[in-house]
Amino acid sequence: VIEMEDLKTGVSITDLGLNDFRMDLLAYVKETGDLANVPNGMHSVVPADVEKGLHPGVIFTLRNLDSNVNIGGHNRLHPYYLVYVSNTGDVVVDHTEVKRLLDLARAACKGRKKHVEEVCKPFNDATDDGRDMKFYSDLLDAAIGSIIDRKEESDMDSLFSGGPTTALEGEIKGLDDFELIAFLVIYDPQQG
Repeated sequence: VIEMEDLKTGVSITDLGLNDFRMDLLAYVKETGDLANVPNGMHSVVPADVEKGLHPGVIFTLRNLDSNVNIGGHNRLHPYYLVYVSNTGDVVVDHTEVKRLLDLARAACKGRKKHVEEVCKPFNDATDDGRDMKFYSDLLDAAIGSIIDRKEESDMDSLFSGGPTTALEGEIKGLDDFELIAFLVIYDPQQG
């Protein structure tokens, strides 16, 4: 049983029922090597699969540059954030649903050893081989906007909760407060 106080002080991935993901990561590192030198901003493209809950969009992995700001204490992976945004800019899964996000990423990627040509080629064509990423930059803005909106909601709730408030704690303004670690494009070649 996890005490609510523990969530405020930091919890390891094994405490959250996320041990399966930890084991997947350890197996991956053992097979491919340390990830410490992988550059930020890496991305992969996988096919959409509505039956698995993989609708066209992007799962972003971000790092908050101010590690003292754990937006309302709701992010169990702080200072890292996962956000799934649809191609329309709507949030499919926000950063507070860590297990669901990891399940979706696993469903999209586990067992894939190489790129999927039927989505990589149309993605590369649509983005001019990655030179025109405006569409995905706009989705990144939407992802960060959702994190900021969640913080503002949490701040308002804390004002009326009777306990300490988060409204005066670390402010997040936008893109400059985050570092893009990686992103997973869930692509439907029929939609582009």
